Amino acid sequence: MNVGSLALIGGAGALVGYTYAGYPLLLKALGAVRPRPVRSEEPGEWPLISITVPAYNEEAQIRTMLDSLLALDYPADRRQILVVSDASSDRTDEIVAEYADRGVELLRTPGRMGKTAAENLARPRLRGDIIVNTDASIRIQRDALKRLVACFSDPEVGLASGRDMSVGPAEDHPNAGESGYVGYEMWVRQLETRVNGIIGASGCFYAIRAELHHSNVMPEGLSRDFAAALVTREHGYRSVSVDDAVCFVPRTASLRREYQRKVRTMARGLQTLHFKRHLLNPLRYGSFSWMLLSHKLCRWLVPWAGISAAAGVLLLARREPWAQWMIGAMAAATMVAAAGWMAGETRRLPRFVAIPTFAIASNVAALHAWGKAVRGEANAVWEPTRREVVKTA
Repeated sequence: MNVGSLALIGGAGALVGYTYAGYPLLLKALGAVRPRPVRSEEPGEWPLISITVPAYNEEAQIRTMLDSLLALDYPADRRQILVVSDASSDRTDEIVAEYADRGVELLRTPGRMGKTAAENLARPRLRGDIIVNTDASIRIQRDALKRLVACFSDPEVGLASGRDMSVGPAEDHPNAGESGYVGYEMWVRQLETRVNGIIGASGCFYAIRAELHHSNVMPEGLSRDFAAALVTREHGYRSVSVDDAVCFVPRTASLRREYQRKVRTMARGLQTLHFKRHLLNPLRYGSFSWMLLSHKLCRWLVPWAGISAAAGVLLLARREPWAQWMIGAMAAATMVAAAGWMAGETRRLPRFVAIPTFAIASNVAALHAWGKAVRGEANAVWEPTRREVVKTA
C-alpha cells in the first residue's frame, strides 16, 4: 500500500474534520470551562445611531426595505438612515428621495465605485455614535436593533453582529444546502462569542462603535464586513454575535448567482486576510489568531485538501478495491451536483441533490476565488445578488 497516498488522504481528512467538527468542539469545551458572557442592558437614553444601506439598482425592493427600517422599534429622533447609492441607473434614487420627509438621506456616488469605496465615501455623513451596516435585500426583526445596540453597554464590546436566518417563499422547496450552512455558521459564531469573539461580522446586519468604523478605511477591493471584526480586535475590543437580533435573509433562487457571490466574497476575504495577516500572530493576539486561522483560512483550504485526497485515492485505485469504490462515490456526487447545476434554480432541487450541489459548488467557488486573489484581481465593483423579497412577521 502506498504510504504517500495514504498520507495525502489522511492529511486531507484531518483538515476537513478539524475545520468543521474539531474546531467547534474545542470552542464548546473552552466556552464551558471559561465562558465570557456579554453584558446587555438597555440604556436610559438610546444612543444616536446611523444606519447605512449600500444600494445598486435596488428599485424592486428598496421601498420595502425603507418601510421596514422605519418600522423598527427604535426612537426616531435617535436614528439616522443613509442610503448610499453606487451610481444606480434605475429608479432607486428616485424612490429613496420620496422618503426625505421621513428622515431618510441619500448619498449618490459620482460613478460606480463598489461597496467598500461607497462606504468609505459615506463616512463624513454619519452622525451616530453607533454605525449599523445593513443590506437592501434583508429584513430585520422589529426588536432586533435595540437588542444589537444594547450590547454596547458592555465596555468590552466594539462590534455586535446579528443572527442571519435563511428564509424563502413558502411554496419553494427549501434550499437545504444554503439554509443548513447559514445555521451552522450562526452556531459557530455563538460558540466563538462565548470564548472570545467572532472573527467576521454578518454583512447583512451588524453594528460597530463609530470610532472603530471611521478608523476602518479599507482599500476598495477588500471586505469591510470581514475587516470590521479584525479592526475591532486590533483596538482591543470584542466582536460578538447576538442570537436574538435576527435578520431574515432571502435564499438565493439561482445557483449560478450564488456561485458568483461566493467567488466574489471569498476572493475579497482572502485579500482582506492577507492585508491584516499580522492578526495571525498568536504571540500578540492570542486565541483570536487561532480562531481566525481555524474559521477562515482552514475553510478556504478545504478544497485543496479535497484535491489532495482525490489524488491519493486515484493513486491507490489500481490495487485497492475500497479506493475504486471511493472513486465511484466521488463520480456519483459530481454527477448529482452537475444535475443540480443544470437545473439552475434551488427551488427545483430535492434535498438529496441540493446538499451535494451546494457543497461541491462552494468548494469549486473557493478554488476560483484563490485564483482571483493570487492574481491580485480587484473585486471592488459588485453586482448585488438579487434575492426574492420575502415578507416576514
